[in-house]
Amino acid sequence: MRTSLSLLALGLTIAVAGCGSPAGSRAAMIQIKGSDTMIHLTSAWAQEYSAAHADVEVAVTGGGSGTGVSAMLNGSTDICMSSRDLSESERSAAEGLGLDVQQFDVALDGIAVVVHPSNPINALTIDQIADIYTGRITNWSVVGGPDRPIVLLSRESNSGTYAFFQEHVLDKEDYATSARLLPATSAIIQSVGEDAGAIGYVGLGYAEEAGDRVKVIGVKADETAQPVVPTLDTVRSGAYPIARALHFYTARVPEAHVQAFIDYCLSPEGQETVKREGYVPIG
Repeated sequence: MRTSLSLLALGLTIAVAGCGSPAGSRAAMIQIKGSDTMIHLTSAWAQEYSAAHADVEVAVTGGGSGTGVSAMLNGSTDICMSSRDLSESERSAAEGLGLDVQQFDVALDGIAVVVHPSNPINALTIDQIADIYTGRITNWSVVGGPDRPIVLLSRESNSGTYAFFQEHVLDKEDYATSARLLPATSAIIQSVGEDAGAIGYVGLGYAEEAGDRVKVIGVKADETAQPVVPTLDTVRSGAYPIARALHFYTARVPEAHVQAFIDYCLSPEGQETVKREGYVPIG
């Protein structure tokens, strides 16, 4: 059963215990914290894994990739979910703490650019998206749309999606000061669906879940290129330009019960879950 994105993206903890645990038995616990982009997928994995392993309980908490990295560094999580690579400062902090950080790429994701369904714009170039998000373009008429101010919606700075978008789309420039920083992807979906002038960016799974509440636009590498929309095929092939790997990080070589969960996520069954939940399998 699919867990509500609107609840998961608020950073709530979803604890899943194995079905049929003997009364009074103590389940092995796996704490997972971090990326809101990944919480939907990881919660699905947790439900499936715990259903088959009565002796394991998996707790999944969002809050952003930065939150997950901090939890890994301070020892309050077994697995950090991150939709971005660790920064140099985070790697240095881990080394300073004597940690032997392990990285596991568990899925791929495309970042969909979304607008209100009434917006006639169907595609933008990477440069146009960058100009919008850095504040150089402030009205939809500049890119062929209606004479309407653009309402910029973004994740907060502790989000891995925020960092990835800034690095790979904005070319490391600062977001416009007019950008509204929202705490959860679900809030971006809701706001775009309610505001005809809005533009936002969300993980592919969230865009698919939103259905016709928002419109996913195509992205062009330049003015002469054909627009590409994010799908399983275009993300995996590299045709869609705003895509990334989704990671699990652990502070050291995982304990056996944690490694067993990671192995499940990377197994054919686990990767089928990736596809079913709107993300893109590895490989």
